[in-house]
Amino acid sequence: MFFDFFDAPLTLILLVVTPPQATPVDFFVPPLTLILLVVNVLVSGYALLFDPSLIDRLGFQPRRIQEQGEYYRFISAGFVHAGLGHLALNMITLYFFGPPLEYLLGPTGFLLLYFGSELAAHALTFWNQRRSEAYNAVGASGAISGVVFAYCLYFPFQNLYLFFALPIPAIVFAVGYVFGSAYAMKKAREDGQMGGIAHEAHLGGALGGVLLTILLDPTVVRIFLGHFGL
Repeated sequence: MFFDFFDAPLTLILLVVTPPQATPVDFFVPPLTLILLVVNVLVSGYALLFDPSLIDRLGFQPRRIQEQGEYYRFISAGFVHAGLGHLALNMITLYFFGPPLEYLLGPTGFLLLYFGSELAAHALTFWNQRRSEAYNAVGASGAISGVVFAYCLYFPFQNLYLFFALPIPAIVFAVGYVFGSAYAMKKAREDGQMGGIAHEAHLGGALGGVLLTILLDPTVVRIFLGHFGL
């Protein structure tokens, strides 16, 4: 079962935000963010347009990981997408949220955040879907979730825009996202559903992004609390 990004809660936010003042040059895309964008577009574009078998060969399949030891899927699944819309929304999100975090955390810290969030997303997915024989998930949503939540730590009251129109503070989105994903995971287990939205990846990536950001930059805790006058 492939998970369509258009079912995911993350798509409810506007993917265009006012660049924060921490970014030295508006709309400048730093090198690692640019490289991740290009690699995602090239690999996913090739898979979607020329070789769809790559989606199966690179996707996150707990059964293949356990039986065949294909641990590379913990990373490779983040570079293939289920459709052009899936790819576009993930990459637009990365385009706007990635640069300020690469600037704040530095190149190495940003890479650790991105891939660490993806690993956290797939670790939680693996634990929840380890008995599923049909499960196959693709997309960078776990890594992107981590990036978005790291952004929320630095700029909790920066407005995101629901449906490109309704302003919503980043922290409000983050809280709703966590509770929504946790509830959806619980409901899916109760209903015995093996397909649908990859809630585990969203939740795992978000939590991984928060923890990694704190480890990489402990001052973010003070920055975050400072926004609340603490």
